[in-house]
Formats: sequence, structure tokens, C-alpha cells
Amino acid sequence: MARAKPVPAYNVYSQDCPTRTVLDIVADKWTSLLIVALVPGTKRFQQLKREIGGITQKMLTQTLRSLERNGLVERRAYATVPPRVEYTLTRLGHTLSESLEALQDWSVAHVEEIQRARNVMDARLSAQSRTITARSGKTS
Repeated sequence: MARAKPVPAYNVYSQDCPTRTVLDIVADKWTSLLIVALVPGTKRFQQLKREIGGITQKMLTQTLRSLERNGLVERRAYATVPPRVEYTLTRLGHTLSESLEALQDWSVAHVEEIQRARNVMDARLSAQSRTITARSGKTS
């Protein structure tokens, strides 16, 4: 009977833990959007650029390269004129997609709550700033 390979004990709260690098990659806004955009299937660069509003060509290129380097996305280039390049999720990328879809769903479900909380805090900070300015005798 083969023994299971022991899993190293990782502690994401430790400064030197390699999982921090993984978290840096997967917690990135563009990574999240790209991974979920690729769930339905293979897409070309321009399709992704059109689908993900606000992403620049440079950022899309950098993020796709990072995802490819880290085994989450596969890039296929075809020797055609004009050149054709397609991107698809790897098996590993698919394992991440479910969590990122849940995070996007949570964001949609709670965006209004977050905006209200932000507005309350901004109003409180603004009022505090006005109080401090009034006490010091300065005008804005």
C-alpha cells in the first residue's frame, strides 16, 4: 500500500509562507475577472479585452502572462496571418474559478451595503474634519 505524500504545513499568516505569493495572484482584481471570463471556454485576446471593461492592453497582457506562468491559463498561438492566440483555463484554473465566481456573486449581493457603509464613514470623517477645523479657528 502506497503512503500518501505528507502535505507541508503552510501558515498564510506567516510572512515567509509561499502561500502569500499565491494569494497575491488570486486576490488581484484582473485575475479574478479573467478567470471567471474564461469559465465558459476558450477566448481570444480581443474578446477578453472587450468583455472586461477598463482593462488596458498592457494590464491584460501582464495578467494573462502571470496566469500562464502560474499554471492557471493555457495560451495557444497559431501560425496564421494574422496571428491567432487563444486562452483557456487549465484544470488548476478551473479549481479556482468556483471560489472566484462565489466572490463575484458576494460582491454583487453586497455592493449596496458596502456603498452605504462607505457613505456613512465618509460623512462621519467629513464632520470630524469640520469640527477639528472649527476648533482650531481655521477656515477651509
